[in-house]
This record gives sequence, C-alpha cells and structure tokens, in this order.
Amino acid sequence: MEITRYQLFKALRQHLKLSERRNIAFEQNKTAKYFLWVGVAFTILYLMFLSVPLSMAANESRWIYASELMYGISPLILTVDFFFRFIAQQTPTQLIKPYTLLPISKYACIDCFLVRSMLSVGNLIWFALFIPYALMSVVFTEGLVATLGFLLGFYLMIVFNSQWYTLARSLINTHIAWWALPLGVYALVYSPWYVGPNAGFEQLCNTYAHLGVWFPGWNILAYIVILCMIAGIFFLNRRLQYRLIWAELGKAETTKLRHASKFSFFNRFGECGEYMKLEARSIMRNKNLRKTFIFANVFVLLMSLMVSFTDVYSGEFMTIFWCIYNFAIYGAMVLVKVMCYEGNYIECLMVRKENIISLLRAKYYFYSAMLIIPLLLMTPTLVTGKCTWLMLVSVMVFSAGVIHFVFLLMAIFNKQTMPLNSKFIGKGSMENNYLQIVVEMCVFIVPIILIKVLEALLGSTLCYSVILSIGLWFILFHPGWIRFIYNRMQRRRYENLEGFRATRL
Repeated sequence: MEITRYQLFKALRQHLKLSERRNIAFEQNKTAKYFLWVGVAFTILYLMFLSVPLSMAANESRWIYASELMYGISPLILTVDFFFRFIAQQTPTQLIKPYTLLPISKYACIDCFLVRSMLSVGNLIWFALFIPYALMSVVFTEGLVATLGFLLGFYLMIVFNSQWYTLARSLINTHIAWWALPLGVYALVYSPWYVGPNAGFEQLCNTYAHLGVWFPGWNILAYIVILCMIAGIFFLNRRLQYRLIWAELGKAETTKLRHASKFSFFNRFGECGEYMKLEARSIMRNKNLRKTFIFANVFVLLMSLMVSFTDVYSGEFMTIFWCIYNFAIYGAMVLVKVMCYEGNYIECLMVRKENIISLLRAKYYFYSAMLIIPLLLMTPTLVTGKCTWLMLVSVMVFSAGVIHFVFLLMAIFNKQTMPLNSKFIGKGSMENNYLQIVVEMCVFIVPIILIKVLEALLGSTLCYSVILSIGLWFILFHPGWIRFIYNRMQRRRYENLEGFRATRL
C-alpha cells in the first residue's frame, strides 16, 4: 500500500521524537532544556511587557491605524527572528540522511521537514508581542476583523522568515562567502534608514508602515503576494536541500598536495607542543573547524570595530557585555566543543594515560594565547575612552582563567562526535547539545552580573582588580583543575567512548 504524504509526515515526526530520546546526550540535554524553557518563558514575559510601551506609543501617535507602528518596526522584528534561529533551527539536510535509500519520492522527506519548520511552535513566540499589542491598540480602533488580519499577516511573515533562514543557512554552510547574501538583503531592507534626503529611523518606519496597512483590511492581493513568496521560497528550498544532500553523499574525496608547516615554534613545549601542533593543523586542514575558527575571528573584528568607532554600543553596560563577548567568543565557538572533534580518533588518544591531560593543556594554552587578538583589536577603545587598560586586561585574564575553565569542563560531558568535514550529513550536527547552549548563555550573563555587583559595592578600579585577581588565581592553578577534569573524564570514559562511537559519521 502506498504511503501518503500525511502518513509520511506523521511517521517522520515520530522518528524525530524517538531519535531525540535515543540520543546519547538525551539526559544532559533534557536537564539543559529545562533551563532553556525558563529562558523562553522570560522571553515571552519580556515581549509581553514590551507590547505595553509600544501600544501606548501607537495610541498617541499620528498614524491612522495602530497596526502601522508594528509594521513600521517589522524589519527589526524579522531580523532578530532570523538571527535567533541560528541557535535552534536545523536545516532539513541535517535530518534526511537515514531516508535517502528508502523507496519514497526523492523530495518527500525534504517536503516533510520543510513543512515541519513552517508549522513549528517556535514561530508562535512572537505572538507574545503581537496579541497583547492587538488587544490594547488594534482591536478597539480597527475592529475584530482587522485585528485577525493583522495577526495573520505577521504569522505569514514569520513563516516566510523561517524559510528564508533555511535557505540562507544552507548556503552559508557550503561556503562562508554566502554571508554576503543575508548581509546584502538586510542592507537593502534597511536602505530607507540611510538612503534619501529624509534618511533615518523615522523614514524606515514610515516606509514599512504604509506597506503593512494592506493586511488589516483583508486586502486579498496582499495575502496572495505573501503566499506566493512563501511558495516560491519553499520550492527553491526543496531544490537546494536535495542538491546539497546528494552532493555531499556522492562526493569523491580529493587530496591536494600542500606545503605542510612544521610549526617548529611549538617544539619547545615538548609533548604539549605536539598537541598544540595538532590543534593548529586541525584548524588549517578540516573544513568545519576552520570555518568555525574563521567565524570567531570575523565576529571579534566586527564587534571590536563597532564598539571602538561607533556610538551604537556607547552605554556602559553594552561596552562591558561586548568586551566579555570578544574575549569569550573563541571559547564559545570552539572550546565549548572540546573532545567533540577528537571523538573521530578518541581511541588513539587513550592508548597512553596522560595523553588527554596534554591535549587539554595544549587547548588551554592555545586558546588563551589567542586572546591577544581581541586585546589588540580593542585597543582603540582606550583612545575613545570607552575602556581602560585595567578593564581590558582584567577581562582578558578572567576569560583565560575562569571562562576557559568553564568551557573545558565540557570535556567531561561532551560525547557526541562532530564531523571534521561533512556538514549536512554528519550525525554530530543532527542534535543540538542544549547543555553547551546553556553554558554559553551563563558565560555571557554571569560575568556581567558579577562585574556590576562588584562595581556597585567596591567602585570601578577595585572591581576590576578583584576580577583580575580571580582570573590570575585560576591561571596559576590550572594544572590542578585540568587534572580534576581529566579524573572526571576517566570516571565516564566508557560512557563517553560509547557516545563518540555511536555518533560518528
């Protein structure tokens, strides 16, 4: 009996639930998910509170329709939605490998996964902002029918945004140069802000407010246009996903002769130096690790330039946040996945008892030395007066000591192998490690709270002196806590080995 698309959709949905439960990291992900749900709850509450001042502004504005204000800021909402999807939303090609050899339509699985992303509950989070705003402003001035049109219009835009993210993310996974596509699109979207004689935020809001008036009035043409846009990007996505998955499944490995650097500088560090060479060569030779490392450097460069030469982040709180962000980004993008890439050859590392200690020490030295880059790039903030030498040095030392210690603790819990080169069909990229996400969130939030509390109690100079002292203490005693991490890994070695083997490509 031939299976229908609906039956296939139900079966794949059930498979994904079972896959998550059978995942090696299910227990730690389950615990971390509770923290993420708490974060989602706070996000919903924040959006609901945000709807109040927006509603008050709409009621007092000069616009005829209250919905115009929300449509005026819709580019900001859709941009935030796009970038937040990088945290949780996967591309269909990361889920489809087990079904490629089944006797079903070549596009059937891709269609099901794309429809699943369109019907995701995550697409409804923004309604925590839209519904209270509609009840306080739209329904009393424009009527119930216009309010429903307002909500439906925004829902369709969020659905379109989910497909736009899938398209852009898939292309970015193929090559870093595809970042030019979303950057170019958003440069065009925000052009009223900086183009024209009346350029500015007000012109941006006016432009999109006038476009958004179509939806509350149930203008059929407006819904036909956006539905056609969703259908167009859906079919473009399904073709792209199919080509990407088969291109990676059917690719032939090619070997290119290159000059192999000896990294003789690391010889002076003995066995630890050999593992530092391994880290450097892994970044140079392996596609996924190299791309992550490049992203980290690009983010550090862009954020340093924005903090140093613009007034966008001129507030004291944001300056501290981006200072911590710049020094923690290498750990957040690379070090938090400690042992995941090594899971491809973990057995070789365990032939000698002390290998793992040397590996952890080498990673710690390597990424601590990398903090010199954000320190140099943040130097212009000294000239502009946004930072002081004590602030920069203390945050760098704190990052090298405390933050890197927290990231290296993940070596105890990480047991999913990350593919070195395959991006779309690797098992390691299939499940999100929610524990890693929670650790990253804590690393960016807790130090800011600590600094603000100490600053309020002790003053700026004494606060950063304490932060510097804490970082130095962790650096001086790093052999002890690296040994602690190693001992904890040894207690879990068989469980972790099973996980690394089960999640290999």
